[in-house]
Amino acid sequence: MSRERRSAALLVTLLMTLVATGEAFSVRDMEGRELVLSAPPQRIVSLVPSVTEMIYALGGEDRLAGRTDFCDYPPAARAKTSVGGMINPSLETLVTLKPDLVIATSSGNREETFRQLTRLGIPVYLMGADRIAEVKDVVRRLGALTGRDAAAAPLVDRIDRRVAAIRDAVKAYGRPRVLYVLWPDPLIVPGRSALVTELIDIAGGESITAADAEAYPRYSLEAAVAKAPEVIVLANHGARSGPIAIDRWTRLTSLPAIKSGRIHSVDGNLMHRYGPRVLDGLEQLARAIHPEAFR
Repeated sequence: MSRERRSAALLVTLLMTLVATGEAFSVRDMEGRELVLSAPPQRIVSLVPSVTEMIYALGGEDRLAGRTDFCDYPPAARAKTSVGGMINPSLETLVTLKPDLVIATSSGNREETFRQLTRLGIPVYLMGADRIAEVKDVVRRLGALTGRDAAAAPLVDRIDRRVAAIRDAVKAYGRPRVLYVLWPDPLIVPGRSALVTELIDIAGGESITAADAEAYPRYSLEAAVAKAPEVIVLANHGARSGPIAIDRWTRLTSLPAIKSGRIHSVDGNLMHRYGPRVLDGLEQLARAIHPEAFR
């Protein structure tokens, strides 16, 4: 037996012993992968801005040892050590933080990063949310991982209450056709499995790109125009992406949305992150789609 195989066998034996004696902390991530830790994690590195926000919302930031450059909310998160970007985090910095657990996402981090962390013996817990139900699942899971189970239930209740309030506010009105522009060039829109698509539905609209099988497909301007959107929503990504290119849309004067002046800008960080602020994003959408419901 090779040295690597002997080491792996010893590790498995140790973990099985820990589980048998009740000293291990066994969890299953959102992709069904089982992780066995020697104890509940005390030092967590988050490679996901949504997760970082949620940990703070739960009051579990004492266990957050590190974050990415993109984990910029709440402002207090910037005081935590950054390991760099989501795509290419600095493994050297990450290792120096001595994490018990790294939380990542298969939709924003590279597979190579997962492999490197595994080789270093650092457990990786994968998370992601494409639906409000999964957002609530994230809350509960992070509550358990950070020892903040008691804070998770009120946050889940708040999500349920605000979603119900939005549904109730818009239910008496029609469902206009909505074009949501996640990125202007190339034109990227939300497809069937994107969280934004469900948010549009809750907000009382009908996304014209909801039938696309991809989560975030590229679209041609011609295809978008052909669907005659009645409301156009442009995601603003802040100073990093520059000003929104609104002119390319306002010149399309034949579109119902342009004829009625129904072109809106929303904060993309609220729509595309599944942290607690997604509820604020939902309300922004609802007010853009049904301003008459919020007078």
